[in-house]
Amino acid sequence: MNLDLSHTFESCLHKQTIAKKIFESCITPEEKYRKIIELGKHLPPYPSINKTSEHLVKGCQSTMYLCSHLKETKMYFEVSSEALISAGLAALLLSVYQEEFPEVILKCPPLFLEEIGLYMALSPSRSNGLSSLFLRMKQEALKALTKKIN
Repeated sequence: MNLDLSHTFESCLHKQTIAKKIFESCITPEEKYRKIIELGKHLPPYPSINKTSEHLVKGCQSTMYLCSHLKETKMYFEVSSEALISAGLAALLLSVYQEEFPEVILKCPPLFLEEIGLYMALSPSRSNGLSSLFLRMKQEALKALTKKIN
C-alpha cells in the first residue's frame, strides 16, 4: 500500500500555522500559559469509562488519558487531564493531529511548538509531558496503521 500523502502533509502544516497564530499576541511565558489554560477549558468531555490504566499517558506531570480510534483511514483522539495546562497542551496537539492519517502523525512533527517558543515557556516536567503525549499519539497511529495493513 503506497499512498501519496503529500497533500495531507500540507493539511498538517496548515493546521500548525493556524496554531501558531493563536500565540502571535503572546510574548511572555505567562501570556502563553494563560492561552494554554484557555485552550484546556474547551476540550470535549472525556468518557469516564476510558479512564483506565490502558489509556493513561505515562510521563505527564498530571494524570492524563488518551483514547484513539481509526475511522475511515483517519485518527481521532479523545483526551482528559486533571490539570488545565496539560489539557491545554493536549488541545493544542489535537488541533493539529485530529482527523489526520496515521502516516501524517508519524511523519509530520509538531515543529510549531518550538516556533512559538512553547518549550522555553514550559517547565521541564511539562515539556516532558508534552513530548510523552505526542509520543503516545504516534504509538496509537502506528498501532492503527499496523491494523489497517493487516
